[in-house]
Amino acid sequence: MNPTSNSLDTIGWREWLSIPELGIPRIKAKIDTGARTSCLHTCGLEIYEDNSGRERVRFTVHPLQRKPDYSVECDCPLVNQRQVKDSGGHEEIRPFILVPVTLGPYSWKVEFSLTNRDNMKFRMLLGRTAMKDRFFVNPGLSYQLGKPIRRVRNPQL
Repeated sequence: MNPTSNSLDTIGWREWLSIPELGIPRIKAKIDTGARTSCLHTCGLEIYEDNSGRERVRFTVHPLQRKPDYSVECDCPLVNQRQVKDSGGHEEIRPFILVPVTLGPYSWKVEFSLTNRDNMKFRMLLGRTAMKDRFFVNPGLSYQLGKPIRRVRNPQL
């Protein structure tokens, strides 16, 4: 059974999310129904094998656009690598990870491609695959499910 738009919570074209498993308490995301996959801004990306031979990826995230000095070091399993075409039609092979995200009261796993988005306005895109059967998107609205609570122990946020 497919949920109807009446049974789904409405979100706007941009929302605040958190990615606790990566140590990211909040990140502003563009809700992008035109993008199939979700994307996370990274730099210093390194793919390596751990002691048991499993591939992992190490990277840095600057989750707050206006605070370039604030960064989060991340390390997680590599799901795979696939070719992705960006909005400009350029293709590149990107690593993918699978991590839980939190948007308001909702938490679920999302697959992200990792790439440098320094020239983009948003550090994260939440693509339509991640939102399917979860939300109704109203492009005239913003921040419908609130902003994640700031951590008191980290005044940079």
